[in-house]
Amino acid sequence: MLNTAIFTKKLQELMAYHELTASKFADSIGIQRSSISHLLSGRNKPSLDFVLKIIDRYPEVTFDWLVKGIGTLDGIETETPTLFDQQEKKLNPTIPQDRVTKKNSQNQQQKIEKVILLYQDGSFKEYDYKNE
Repeated sequence: MLNTAIFTKKLQELMAYHELTASKFADSIGIQRSSISHLLSGRNKPSLDFVLKIIDRYPEVTFDWLVKGIGTLDGIETETPTLFDQQEKKLNPTIPQDRVTKKNSQNQQQKIEKVILLYQDGSFKEYDYKNE
């Protein structure tokens, strides 16, 4: 499935790289100007034909960079994380080692058992922590 947020971001990066307005970019790949507007606003999703027109017109653009956010644009490394990076962070949250143990008032070490993340929307996630 296409991640339209990544696609939109990459499309904006490409236009900025070439210093093109949305109208000039549409003209350069031979599509209607309103199509770019609809894509950038999130109203429409890009067709395969649209993606291929971009790749044909701009040889520095790869399919993976434009659609998945992976790779480079003319040697500029992408900052978009991959699905595996995001999944790794979800499965193995990083806890600073200086916070893993804490001494209580009786000089005994306390071990972390569980980490609970509270979100502003009222939801939460729990992670069991295995002390080593």
